[in-house]
Amino acid sequence: MDVSTFYALFSTTCFTLTGLWWNVVRSRRDWTTDPAMRRTIGGIYLSFLLPALMGLFAQVGGTENPLIWRSSFVVIAIVGGASMVRLIAQARGDGTRASIRWAQLGTVVIYVALAVVGFAPQLVTPLGLTGIQVEALLLIALVALGHALVWRFLVTDDVAE
Repeated sequence: MDVSTFYALFSTTCFTLTGLWWNVVRSRRDWTTDPAMRRTIGGIYLSFLLPALMGLFAQVGGTENPLIWRSSFVVIAIVGGASMVRLIAQARGDGTRASIRWAQLGTVVIYVALAVVGFAPQLVTPLGLTGIQVEALLLIALVALGHALVWRFLVTDDVAE
């Protein structure tokens, strides 16, 4: 698949997931009464929104102007990583389940990798892939972790231990 086509489909899918998550949250108003739950809900929201934005920037920059996708991936990854670090720090004291904290930690690792590859895509050339291809794989993993968190929400009554 062409990388541009991938990012077009990926970005559209992530924006759709963002909208679906809004509907889930809206139908579960009880989730928004607890500050810890609201933070986790926001983290899931970012797990869909930020990759969608990265996908848009990848489409704009593509291989013709890599500075656009590279700089946007670095900035957005820093925002996402910092947000998740903050969530993890607060989650320790509010009783958030360990499985959720581990998934959040996984997103931090992915955001760091996204920023590193965006900053220095030549690091991945020994893999036989371009930087923008590796970023695509990392974004898939990020969205998969978002799905894991959504699943956790939908099969349990709460996120506290």
